Amino acid sequence: MRSDDIKKGIAKTPHRSLLMATGVSKKNMNVPFIGIASSFSDLVPGHIGLRDLERQIEKGIHSAGGQAFIFGVPAVCDGIAMGHDGMRYSLPSRDLIADCVETVANAHRLDGLVLLSNCDKITPGMLIAAARINIPCIIVTAGPMLDGESKCEKLTMIKGAFEAVGKYRSGVITEERLLELEEASCPSAGACQGLYTANTMACLTEVMGMSLPHCATAAAVSSEKRRIAFESGMQIVELVKCGKCPLDIITRDSLRNAIIADLGMGGSTNSFLHILAIANAAGIGDDKKDGISLNDFEELSHKIHQFVKLEPSNDITMTQFHQAGGVCAVLKELLHSVPEFKELEGVALTKTSNIVENAYSDKSVIHDYNEPFTTKPGLGILYGNIAPEGSVIKISAVDESCYEFTGTAKTFDSEEDAMKALEGDKIKEGDVVVIRYEGPKGGPGMREMLAPTSLLVGKGLGTKAALITDGRFSGGTRGICVGHICPEAANGGTIALIQDGDKIKIDINKRTLDLMVDKKTLEERRKNLKPYQIKQSGFLGKYAKTVCDASHGAIV
Repeated sequence: MRSDDIKKGIAKTPHRSLLMATGVSKKNMNVPFIGIASSFSDLVPGHIGLRDLERQIEKGIHSAGGQAFIFGVPAVCDGIAMGHDGMRYSLPSRDLIADCVETVANAHRLDGLVLLSNCDKITPGMLIAAARINIPCIIVTAGPMLDGESKCEKLTMIKGAFEAVGKYRSGVITEERLLELEEASCPSAGACQGLYTANTMACLTEVMGMSLPHCATAAAVSSEKRRIAFESGMQIVELVKCGKCPLDIITRDSLRNAIIADLGMGGSTNSFLHILAIANAAGIGDDKKDGISLNDFEELSHKIHQFVKLEPSNDITMTQFHQAGGVCAVLKELLHSVPEFKELEGVALTKTSNIVENAYSDKSVIHDYNEPFTTKPGLGILYGNIAPEGSVIKISAVDESCYEFTGTAKTFDSEEDAMKALEGDKIKEGDVVVIRYEGPKGGPGMREMLAPTSLLVGKGLGTKAALITDGRFSGGTRGICVGHICPEAANGGTIALIQDGDKIKIDINKRTLDLMVDKKTLEERRKNLKPYQIKQSGFLGKYAKTVCDASHGAIV
């Protein structure tokens, strides 16, 4: 075992003495050492219940004959970090988490890991770490929160809280009702209720085979989730015994499976960043001959139908998706209907077909693949003179009447400036809000634009105005919103050259994003361009110096 490096032989007497100080018995010096990397936090709703799941995992590990060690990693709640400078830390925290897990696991020569996660950047950070370390690992995502409810109105964090702000500012609801919604929208522990980034990444983790069946969708407060946590603790010991490692599971085929499922379900646009970063950590990034790149998303997006439609583009929440069959039902449809979807083996040590053979599926939620909600995919890549290296849009969250949209640019060099314009009713029908210098380098940190996009929808402009940015969006964003524009403004991208009054055309059918300004004019503007810069020190300063662009996963 790898842990023999710290527990075998006379020379390791001091190491054993220190391990005994933690409570390890002499007998358990001979069993696999399993780390539980936990992102427990009192600050993050998705993570407040992890202490209970830590216990269940620990029980499973000890029941199967292992020795468990719990250690912590940071967690950022994107919803709480939203709309201020704190959001600059969210995406960078993904790589910080991977560094933390790698450091502890390698320094202490652990034989295996259970990675206990839930929210937006924590799950991909742990997957990146698993790929880097490549010792047996299993992911336990803590699951979604319960649906909110107030006066018989079903609520979610996005529609019950974020979009309620726009409704209040527009006079649609009273302040009294706003406060009622605020209190009722997030009623329990867990990841926010829709197919936002946290739940998208949980589902894709299950699709890849890095977590046990039903883990992604079982509610955070359910006994089913506790049982899955226990079974994951048991299973990691089995994985150590048989030597099944992440790079046996995280392959080109499994990542393409994840992309296909993502397109079929209409998940978060953030998944593009994370899948590319995971591929890089697994040694199959876009610099490799058969690596995963943005081209895989582009290729598959022209082939895959969207046959699941969840909140925020529908009223169906993760609770209903779980009851309808969840990820296993999705896998069953894809395995039977999509030739590009591969049968693989994951941490459950069984083939996909064995897992999904008897999967229940409620066809009102999870349609037959050949009778989809739409033959369009849930997500798409747009190219054009604004985004020669690509940009992303959540097609499933755009009304079909808006697939072709031409509007007038109103430019802002920060999210804050755009919010002031929105709150001051300066954005009207036919406008394209341009928010720049919010990319990985320029932000730095590539903040999510959920506050301005929610305000647009709340004000009734979701189908009448658009928003484009070199930043990114929450998985809860809906409307005509294009993000991840590359090159970003801080690197001299065309988005930095847009001026108020310019015409911008978004064409989802043709997958294009263009500035209707001639090349000669743009060349003249470039000569006079003085990029806007935010001076940063500390962690964000280091991040800005080392981060790559969004089309490469914003890896450092």
